[in-house]
Amino acid sequence: MLGNCIIVMGVTSSGKSTVGDALAKAINAKFIDGDDLHPKSNILKMASGHPLNDDDRAPWLERIRDAVFSLTKKNESGVIVCSALKKKYRDIIREGNPNVRFVYLRGDQQLILDRIKARNGHFMKESMVASQFDALEEPNAEETDVITTNIADSVEDIVVGVVDQIACRSQSLKSQQG
Repeated sequence: MLGNCIIVMGVTSSGKSTVGDALAKAINAKFIDGDDLHPKSNILKMASGHPLNDDDRAPWLERIRDAVFSLTKKNESGVIVCSALKKKYRDIIREGNPNVRFVYLRGDQQLILDRIKARNGHFMKESMVASQFDALEEPNAEETDVITTNIADSVEDIVVGVVDQIACRSQSLKSQQG
């Protein structure tokens, strides 16, 4: 797994930080919360209850892409959480990063609303959930570097499943190359 990065993606309150942290520990990788890479203007905009647009997201996605690039150039592994809601956002992160993979935390809107109501101290507001689902372009079969998992499962089950799928995909690639 050394020199690879995993982007844990999904809408707000899908469990990206919780799953990402647990996954990073399981595979002995660095953990980076993508929220920490937002420019100040984005944080202030979201905190005031306004959704980000593509122009707002551009510098943030570039920071995510650059973090992936930096980790892989240092031959380090990392897990970065980032909503990556649209395919074009994922493509920006993929640019120049052939060893990046995505884990899509999939869940329905009602489960997300229930989770966000239970959160304290986060800048994402309940009113912004609909905008996240409106923007979401679920990964399709063409995005072969995406593992989809159900957020209704336990964190432990999600992490075990992702680690197993990564191992299977790595073995498959080695077989194809060898």
